[in-house]
Amino acid sequence: MNDDPKLADLRKSYEHGSLDDDEAADSPLNQFAAWLREALDKGLPEPNAMTVATVDQDGRPSTRVVLIKGYDTRGIVWYTNYASRKGRELEARPFAALQFHWVELERVVRIEGRVEKVSAEESDAYFASRPLSHRIGAWASPQSEPIAGRGVLVARAAEYGLRFGLNPPRPPHWGGFRLVPDYWEFWQGRSSRLHDRITYRLQPDGSWHKARLAP
Repeated sequence: MNDDPKLADLRKSYEHGSLDDDEAADSPLNQFAAWLREALDKGLPEPNAMTVATVDQDGRPSTRVVLIKGYDTRGIVWYTNYASRKGRELEARPFAALQFHWVELERVVRIEGRVEKVSAEESDAYFASRPLSHRIGAWASPQSEPIAGRGVLVARAAEYGLRFGLNPPRPPHWGGFRLVPDYWEFWQGRSSRLHDRITYRLQPDGSWHKARLAP
């Protein structure tokens, strides 16, 4: 066991913000939009980065960081290789949890719900907007599969670059996922560890029930 006292003694006092009940939006999407906009406006490093948690058929969880590429009333969208580990796990168990951690703002957003693939048209449109090197990379990388070394990726990128030139089509194994939320949680750090936690849970009639949780 690591007995370094410096690790055990690390502490932070959260002093930068609050999330009072009357300040929290009635809609979780509106609350998320406001917090994301503030993260963008303040120039935080990678404010669009989010952790995606999935589970396999045995219930074993795994996480990874991806980038949000869109959100609206339908849900939260990101793009990936459908044959990757997360793609395979979502195929078997189409539910996931997302987390944004904006350290500088002392905020965390958690989102849970079922996951579906976006339409082929949406995936095509986003793929066409990507830089050429990223489009070639989607073909070159057999994501989550063992490879002999980095040279394999470089060689495959050269191969597909020659094959497709400036107009690589979207690979059939690559596209978007959309998480359709049924639960949101907004965490704002506060002093004395008395943090604010506001949750929104989807009701059968489509409305959201807002509640405060103890930290």
